[in-house]
Amino acid sequence: MVIPAFEYVLPAIRGIQAGREYYVSMCPVRLLPKLFARHDEEIPPELRAARSLNQSRVPEMARYILDHPTNYTFSAITASIDGDITFEPIGKEKEAQKMGRLRVPMDAQFTITDGQHRRTAFELALKENPELGYETIAVILFLDIGLKHSQQMFLDLNRYGVHLDSSLTILYDYRDEKANLVRGVIKDVKVLRILTDTERSRLSSRSGKLFTLNTIYHATLALLADYKDSPIEQQINLAVRYWNAVSRYIPDWEQVVQRHVSASEMRQDYVHSHAIALAGLGALGACLISVYPDSWEERLEGLRQVDWSRSNPDWEGRIIVRGEISKSRMSINWMVGYLKGFLGLALTLEEEGLQSFGMGVERSK
Repeated sequence: MVIPAFEYVLPAIRGIQAGREYYVSMCPVRLLPKLFARHDEEIPPELRAARSLNQSRVPEMARYILDHPTNYTFSAITASIDGDITFEPIGKEKEAQKMGRLRVPMDAQFTITDGQHRRTAFELALKENPELGYETIAVILFLDIGLKHSQQMFLDLNRYGVHLDSSLTILYDYRDEKANLVRGVIKDVKVLRILTDTERSRLSSRSGKLFTLNTIYHATLALLADYKDSPIEQQINLAVRYWNAVSRYIPDWEQVVQRHVSASEMRQDYVHSHAIALAGLGALGACLISVYPDSWEERLEGLRQVDWSRSNPDWEGRIIVRGEISKSRMSINWMVGYLKGFLGLALTLEEEGLQSFGMGVERSK
């Protein structure tokens, strides 16, 4: 008696990479837990084909799927198959031979090389929303290539991965209201629109920009700390007014806009475009607007009296330590208190202490 073969039949495209045959298929989400069963929790690292599952990442990824059911995006899962598979092309012509059906015995073993967190996140999300099971995710399948090759593949797939720059994350994130707010502010403030690098959080010595999007983002959120529950348009309008007013009282920024001075020279000789100054200006604005809600713009004129040059001895030991500009919280608080003095604002006890002492601020690592 012939025992019937039980198998999975997957639509697939056949390709060649590094001389090896591989297949790309669309896998229904509901089948992920069945095809890619988890069985390596207790296996030592040297016997696994990928890193161990980080359970803390899974709920966040599952929530991302559930909260954005119409526009979530996941890249393909990469796996190997240990089994006697058969590929049946749909035709005999050259292109038709690349497309067909991949027959995989049900007792074949699928091992994920890259994508185990995506697989587990879908499994968790399915418990709350079973309708997700009818959607698909791309799966790249290699024939069984052995443990060493699987481990090398995992390393190669992750070797050149780079975390998104924080500025670029803000630029591309349309789900985050704060990111939308700050982009709206930059759009309507000429100096920020022209002089903000929206892609990098660290400016090169030759950059023609003064600010980074990440810096403006945090400075603006500090400015709007008391208005975070207000309508977004109201927050944008207030922040636009504030940064436009500040730019009037720091005319050096306009000098760079007009190309009378290069951005690199300005960053080298002055501190007003560095993150610590922007952070200080943002927190200063929040205090100023809360104390003088109707006359804060005219009071900003006190900024004209600030010596922003890097040679100002007031900076030494407070925001400039061993020749480098500090990024520490203590230095930012000192800067806020220092700027308050030019605007006639009362200092907190902590700020008074920093102003009277102020030396020996350690640069953050």
